[in-house]
Amino acid sequence: MKQAKEALKFEVSNNPNFKMIDVGRKRPTRRRAVACGKIKMNREAFEAIRDETLPKGNVLALAEAAGIMGAKKASDLIPMCHTLSLDQVTIHCDLNAADHSVTVYAQAAAFAKTGVEMEALAGVNTALLTIWDVTKGTDPNLSIESVRLLVKTGGKNGNWTSSGGIPAWLKDQLPSEQFLEGKKAAILVMSDRAAQGVYADESGSYLKKLLADAGAEVMAYEVVPDHKDSIAQAIVDICKSSKPDLLLASGGTGPGPRDVTPEVLASISDRMLDGLGDILRAESLHYTDTAWLSRMTAGMIGATLLIALPGSPKAVRECWEILSPFLSDALEKIKKQGFEIKK
Repeated sequence: MKQAKEALKFEVSNNPNFKMIDVGRKRPTRRRAVACGKIKMNREAFEAIRDETLPKGNVLALAEAAGIMGAKKASDLIPMCHTLSLDQVTIHCDLNAADHSVTVYAQAAAFAKTGVEMEALAGVNTALLTIWDVTKGTDPNLSIESVRLLVKTGGKNGNWTSSGGIPAWLKDQLPSEQFLEGKKAAILVMSDRAAQGVYADESGSYLKKLLADAGAEVMAYEVVPDHKDSIAQAIVDICKSSKPDLLLASGGTGPGPRDVTPEVLASISDRMLDGLGDILRAESLHYTDTAWLSRMTAGMIGATLLIALPGSPKAVRECWEILSPFLSDALEKIKKQGFEIKK
């Protein structure tokens, strides 16, 4: 049977001038964006807004409603903007008497395959224009400025913050990039050819970088062949000598005869955590249709959480995107189950 292509090619005389990005293979994640902008006015207009004495009524309440509507209409107004089902939009207005300005903050959130920064920016602009519309009779010399994106979270790139700086109160609420700070980690790579020196291990070195960037202390990093006894002994030795909170194993999770990592883990673990493998396979289907072939799994050896991942750097990166949002919380919950490591 002929397999369907991801995208069809059209043999026509003229190429399209633009295209909407295909996000079909992207994995939905929890996305959030915060944008802001400022409108300046004269003292009379500012005081009328503050005191709610404008002829058309409470401009800030109206701006909040308009900003929410504007965020929801972003895809109708911006041609290449994907239509998203928004989980939340909030508009916040901050009055500054020093320069007679109102700063509008817009927050947009969604569980989606693409970001919500355009929705946040659309919310800010609509709220600012509403303030302009209601205030222009009092001060026709208004100015809108400094409209910018402050923060976006979610997706494969994680958290992004504006190089121009963000308010301290916003920074304090953002998730930490060092979410594994204070945790000890170890890496074990199962590969016959990497163990023999036929080629350099890539997945393990990539995992080491990811763990270090997340703030973890990498206590051990070993490469062993795809042999049951070698894998079992390496895992036991690492857990005994380094006592890591987390041990990430890469390789040996496929359907081949040399892929024995899941069997080894099942034989030496105190208890298995099969649900973690299930969620990795389910989420990995967004990347590849054959994710169900993988036998990723997890288990506990003493206080150590051991997760068996595929051996390719690409699969490791994809699994890390799935794991990283909840890995720190999982390790904390494990501690609360009576697995505090004695230092």
